[in-house]
This record gives sequence, structure tokens and C-alpha cells, in this order.
Amino acid sequence: MTEDTHADLRADLHADVVVVGGGTAGLAAAVALARSRRSVVVVDAGEPRNAPADGAHNVLGQEGISPLELLARGRAEAEGYGVRVVRGLVTGASGVVDDFRLEVDGADEGDGAVQRVTARRVILAAGLVDQLPDVPGVAEGWGHSVLHCPFCHGWEVRDQRIAVLGTTENALHQVMLFRQLSDDVTFFVHDAPEPTEEQWDQLAALGVRVVTPRVERLVVDGRQVQAVEVEGGRSFPMDAVVVAPRFVARTELYEALGGERTVTPFGEHVAPDPRGATAVPGVWVAGNTGDLMAMVVAAAASGVMAGAAVHGDLAVADLAKAVAERRAPFSAAMESEVHEAVLADRRHGV
Repeated sequence: MTEDTHADLRADLHADVVVVGGGTAGLAAAVALARSRRSVVVVDAGEPRNAPADGAHNVLGQEGISPLELLARGRAEAEGYGVRVVRGLVTGASGVVDDFRLEVDGADEGDGAVQRVTARRVILAAGLVDQLPDVPGVAEGWGHSVLHCPFCHGWEVRDQRIAVLGTTENALHQVMLFRQLSDDVTFFVHDAPEPTEEQWDQLAALGVRVVTPRVERLVVDGRQVQAVEVEGGRSFPMDAVVVAPRFVARTELYEALGGERTVTPFGEHVAPDPRGATAVPGVWVAGNTGDLMAMVVAAAASGVMAGAAVHGDLAVADLAKAVAERRAPFSAAMESEVHEAVLADRRHGV
């Protein structure tokens, strides 16, 4: 294990696999590979998506653990298997199978010098960026009293006064899910489509209040929502606000390597196969880079899958190389001929 949680990147590095992103997906991929004795470099910019959250939930056996503590434990485990975790931002990517080159701006380098990591395979696991609604107060409360996922943080706001800020057609789905958690739910239509007659009936059946004036701002004290203010100056006391960010995966490196991002109504990502392989040979993705909805455990699982797939791919390549080296210049056929001439026995392997 290295002495520091992050090693400073001060020289060019080479590994079987370079993993971009030191979140749960990237670290899980690194551990899976290292346990199969693959050399791995993880480049981590140190900006985990869930850092603002007080705890990570639905993590079996680690319920409510601090996201940063979870990652610290993951890094320690990875380093225990020989993974090199370096702090830095990957600024460029090029190359092909067996010869990928990633340019890294090391955060700890005083001169900001760009370093390089070369690798045979690449796993992109840098996650995504939550593009929040442009409403004052949303960013301040994000990850605490402003949330989007009922499964990640819904339990923590149960029985509270919950506002759902409408910005997409999915807003009514959020209303339905959060209504299960509290009897006090208010739907602020804001930029969402006007409810249909059927949807008005559904909202009434759920006992959800509906506010149609546009939201002006959230009143936030520190990270805690106090109220929602709408046009005209009216204020509605609230404890939590549900929003629908646009999820934009960090696809720049994938595109630099020749791939194309996939755009959906919910955001942008890389579309992989079930084991994380992409349309670019030698490049895999894991976590939110390939699955916008993946929570912590799902992200880690995808990392293990990608790591296993990459190891299998390398094993096939290693075998092909070994066979080629054995055949040239002294092939199996030539070896048999020599044995026949010398020993009168067409065997090989002596």
C-alpha cells in the first residue's frame, strides 16, 4: 500500500489499464483488475458527484456512510492490491488498443505541468455533472434539502413538507414517488407542461397541492430550505425541494478517442454493452458515464463488470501474443520436423 491516499503524479506512468475517475465505479473496476494481477493506474480529479450529501444510502452493510469516507476506504482497498491512485485531471486522450495515451494535469504540480499515462486499455468512470434548474437557492441546498432521487434521500425527508419543482414532463412521476413518503407534498408547475385533465384528477386523488405561478427563488438558510417564493411575492414554507437535473456524463475523453455520446431526454452519456464495452475498441465505461441512473451500489457493480471484461480481453490478447511469439521464428511445425529428424518422433515441447 502506498503511504498517501493519493500519490502525486510526477512522471510518465504505464499500466495494463488506466481508469479515469476514482469514484465507486472506477475503484471497483481497479480492484477487480488488480485482484487478477493487472497493473492499474486510477486518475482521480477528486470531485465526487455525491460529495455534498451527508450520507450514501442503499449501500448494503454501509448504510448512511459518508460518501468521502466510502471512497477513502475504497482507495485504501485498491492500493492494498497495488493499484496506483494519482490525483489529477485528464485533459486529453489519444491512441488505439495497446497504445492509449492520456495527458494528465496533476493537481499537486506547482508548475501545472502536464504528465502522461499510457495503457493497453481504458476504463472511463468519471461520472456525470448535474445541471440544476436555474433557480436561486437550488445550488445552495443541493445534496441536503434540495434533492432529486427518492431512493437515495427520500427516507431522510419523510413526513416533511416537500415541494416538487416542475421543469420536465417527468415532474408528475416525482410527485407520485414522493407522495409515498409524505402527506404534505406541493407541486410547483414552474416550467413543466400544464397538467392534463387526467393529471389534475390524479393530483387531486393524491391530495397534492398545485401552485401555478413560476418559482422566483428558494429561501435557504445555509443548506436548509425554508420556503419557496413564487411570482407575486407569495411564500410557501417548505422543508425539502425536489428537482430534476439534466444528467450530463463526462464524455469528452470518449469523443476524443473517436466515440459519440448518446443524447436522451434525461441527459447525455456513453452507450455501452452490458459489460461496459463501447464502440471504441479498447475502451470501456462504468458507473454514471454509461448509466445516468446508477446509484452507488449499481455504479460499483458496473465497475466490477467492466474490470472483469477488460481482464478477459487482455487475457485473450496475451494468449494470442504468446502463441505468435512461440511460432516465430521457431514454429510448432518446425519444432516437430526437428524432433522427427533428430529423435524420429514428431513431438514438440522438449
